[in-house]
Amino acid sequence: MATLLYRVGRAAFRRRWSVLFVWAAVLVAVGAGAVAAPSADDNSTSFMPGIEAQKAFDLMQQRFPGTNGNAASARIVFVAPHGEKVTAADDRHVIDAFVTEAGKGPQVAGAVSPFRAAAVSKDASMAYATVTYKVTAADLTDAGKTSLRHAIDEARKSGMTVEVGGTALATQPSAGGASEVIGMAVAAVVLVMTFGSLAAAGLPLLTAIAGVGISMASITALAGTFDLSATSGTLASMLGLAVGIDYALFVVSRYREERAKGHAPQEAAGLAAGTAGSAVVFAGLTVVIALAGLSVIGVPVLTKMGLCAAGAVVVAVLVALTLIPALLGFWPGAVLSRRARKKGVRAEIPKTNGGSRWARFVLRRPVTVLLAGVIGLVTVAVPMTDLRLGMPGDESKPTSTTERRAYDDLSRGFGAGFNGPLTIVVDAQKADDPKAAVAEISGRIKATDGVVAVSPVRFNASGDTAMISATPATGPTAERTKDLVHTIRGERAGLESATGATFEVTGSTAMNIDVAQALQDALIPYLAVILGLAFLLLMVVFRSILVPVKAALGFLLSVLAALGAVVAVFQWGWGADLLGIEQPGPIMSLMPILMVGIVFGLAMDYQVFLVSRMREAYVHGDRPAEAIVSGSRNSARVVTAAAVIMIAVFSGFIGASEPMIKATGFGLAIAVLFDAFVVRMALVPAVLALLGERAWWLPSWLDRILPRVDVEGEGLARRPAPDARDIEAGVQEPARI
Repeated sequence: MATLLYRVGRAAFRRRWSVLFVWAAVLVAVGAGAVAAPSADDNSTSFMPGIEAQKAFDLMQQRFPGTNGNAASARIVFVAPHGEKVTAADDRHVIDAFVTEAGKGPQVAGAVSPFRAAAVSKDASMAYATVTYKVTAADLTDAGKTSLRHAIDEARKSGMTVEVGGTALATQPSAGGASEVIGMAVAAVVLVMTFGSLAAAGLPLLTAIAGVGISMASITALAGTFDLSATSGTLASMLGLAVGIDYALFVVSRYREERAKGHAPQEAAGLAAGTAGSAVVFAGLTVVIALAGLSVIGVPVLTKMGLCAAGAVVVAVLVALTLIPALLGFWPGAVLSRRARKKGVRAEIPKTNGGSRWARFVLRRPVTVLLAGVIGLVTVAVPMTDLRLGMPGDESKPTSTTERRAYDDLSRGFGAGFNGPLTIVVDAQKADDPKAAVAEISGRIKATDGVVAVSPVRFNASGDTAMISATPATGPTAERTKDLVHTIRGERAGLESATGATFEVTGSTAMNIDVAQALQDALIPYLAVILGLAFLLLMVVFRSILVPVKAALGFLLSVLAALGAVVAVFQWGWGADLLGIEQPGPIMSLMPILMVGIVFGLAMDYQVFLVSRMREAYVHGDRPAEAIVSGSRNSARVVTAAAVIMIAVFSGFIGASEPMIKATGFGLAIAVLFDAFVVRMALVPAVLALLGERAWWLPSWLDRILPRVDVEGEGLARRPAPDARDIEAGVQEPARI
């Protein structure tokens, strides 16, 4: 591996114009494809095949042809001024006028008056009208939205409070805004402080942005074909930017180190690609394994997000291995520090720095450091035991949005459960008397404790299938609502035996409950898959059994502590105001398993970068304790810089208005903090110090059958000397900038 990448680095350095042209051509090609590609189709109805709510939804689509469960809708809430009623003549006239005007809008399927649909609160202080469309929210034209907004504005002139819920005019979430720019600025400052050179700091940023540009353009170009969502692109950009900067940072840092040893520029580029590049390949491979492993969960949207992000990581690896050496070929001296340039490139490598001093401190007190780190992480992880999953809706949005105000108004006027009704689909094809069977099922559901209202039964054209809407007493994300869904489903067996008909529960509330349960059940199998694959990979890389085991256990500590912090902030509300969280609640169902996959990949990144330098020193003759100090001296500073950069980039997404992106950004930032500075920089050297020689033990029979990949660059010591042309090319450097 090291020898192959050494040749790749030298070739990219030598043929820099060709490499630059190829990457520029790829960027132009995918950019053109993104511009010409059709937009993604949001009409997909299958979120998680196999769960009951999805099967009931599919049955409803089949038995009630023409029903578009994904069609856009708007629920307009009218609240009369204090002391007045919406049933008063003037207010009623305004509402009727709104319904008439809204019903004439483009793409409208129908507008229902609250006075005909019994949609007036008991005290008549508020009412709601429903406007449905023939198309999805994504296909709703500007003319359709403008027509609805105009009708709403006219109603507001009467003095009534008018709020809008539903999907038709839903506020579009932002990805992060100015906070992302702040994250990039922090990354730039860290790079300048690490390298002491503007060129060395700018190179990782430039190549990372180029890699993210290629990845995002590719996702946009393929969005229509593979139905990729905007969230897929956000995750890919988040990870692509973070690992792109980090991978470039490691290669450039190693290049500077090799130049300090006196190697010519082309030779230094080859050595950097062969050593740091090998670590980049395996670090990237662990991230790809973790992200691609999301496909085993069985959630199509999660699979797409994982594969898009994995593709962005692959691009980042290729950029680090080829584009970085090529750009170093244009300006081989510019990335060196001012001190190194003044001394004619060769500079003395310090035998002692912050990394080596910290390593010696850990070596003197390994048990104390180990216990302190483990106890601290376990303490932070305690809130994770109270983790509640769900899919927060309008109730989680800021009160500045009309959707949140409409949600609150409806809860006050019609009850907390009104915003999350349950849809029961009754299949009476095998019943002797379908109408009687449906009536009995409807009556039993209405009598269930926790149900406050049941809608009239709606039959399909053939009369063998019916839909019933049941309103819970509690809100969509309440635990009592979840218990109610299980209670209703628990009555199914007895009712099916008595009536010959069966039923299934669906609707957004039931769908969210089923998704959360399915993802929770899938977490352990997913962990088993990625831990197993990564264990094998790390065993090949480090030629050890205990080092991969230690890496996996350290990851578990990091991710559990990060999830504990997420629960404390986003569910319990600790410090929520500081992050702009107005309504703490259940954690987004997709977020924990998504964060586990990403954090695992990033944790293995630091494991590979840090321990590979320790392994390299050990292979080249250092004793175990000396190898820990040597590896820390050579890599601790760069790993610290990489971690700070990742924290800055991920923190930038905390400013997003989308709850899942906000929580994921926070979770990833805090997980990197725990993993890099507690697990990898403290627990890893402490455990290696306690294990000594045993850390690198591998049974001889296993050593014979495992492939040798030479991540440490041992084979480079036996490489032939560079020929005269290479030496000459390395001495005659292009002009510095």
